[in-house]
Amino acid sequence: MFDNILYEDNHLLMVEKPINVPVQEDNSRDQDLLSILKNYIKVQYNKPGNVYLGLVHRLDRPVGGAIVFAKTSKAASRLSNELRKQKLYRTYLAIIHGVPSKKEGELRDYLWKDRNKNIVYVVNSKKKEAKEAILNYKVIKTINRKTLVQIQLKTGRSHQIRVQFANQNLPLYGDQKYGQKFNNPGQQIALWAYKLSVKHPTKDEIISVTSTPNESVWNDFL
Repeated sequence: MFDNILYEDNHLLMVEKPINVPVQEDNSRDQDLLSILKNYIKVQYNKPGNVYLGLVHRLDRPVGGAIVFAKTSKAASRLSNELRKQKLYRTYLAIIHGVPSKKEGELRDYLWKDRNKNIVYVVNSKKKEAKEAILNYKVIKTINRKTLVQIQLKTGRSHQIRVQFANQNLPLYGDQKYGQKFNNPGQQIALWAYKLSVKHPTKDEIISVTSTPNESVWNDFL
């Protein structure tokens, strides 16, 4: 069984991704969420053969929270189209080191990923393969020079939130990759996929789910 289901019907499977579990199989060969959920469907509904489950978007391995999968190819196609049109609405919570100069604002950068090192950089817009990254943020609370922000993701670039805030000298708490000078080894990154809203692939309605982090790092803020 898989206990973290937020919404399910014949077309959609929306779940809470556990921290430090890859969304799909990677070089580590650790158990991944896609395989876990395929097995859940196979057992729960007694399905023979291979189970279809479409990967629509991703969350970084250390990040937990709401994520949607498509249970049919029609749903996968329509959700991917909504994602392209920036109509897959994703709201995140993050704890950052420092205090932004504005209570709310937009971060707009061009990012480039070094695939060999799995590191993303803020670059000039003219760099080959650079992709525009946009997010909006709002300050929720500040305690001891750490700030809880709510983030509305406009584009879904790899490591986007982590890189864009680090570029503002406001790295995420616990981020071992983009905030090494601020964080101690072993700390858990404070980034969570808090709310996810999608247009249902076959009905004229919006399906929204929320997921709240429960790790101790969030206790002072939530």
